[in-house]
Amino acid sequence: MAIVKKWGSSMAVILPKEIIKNQGINEGDEIVVNIFKRGNLEDVFGKLKTKMSGQQFKDLARKGWKSSSDKD
Repeated sequence: MAIVKKWGSSMAVILPKEIIKNQGINEGDEIVVNIFKRGNLEDVFGKLKTKMSGQQFKDLARKGWKSSSDKD
């Protein structure tokens, strides 16, 4: 994960050292960036008109996600 920061009149992303090392990135390399903005589901609850409970909605949103507590 990287954080977007202001750089002059533009925005910049600073790549963490671990990503640079793992990907073998060097200065001057051309890279492709896929952008996925992290969402906040807390803003959605109470605004959607659905017959699903909040817990059912969260379970549906998490379907297919693995967490560190999941066993393989």
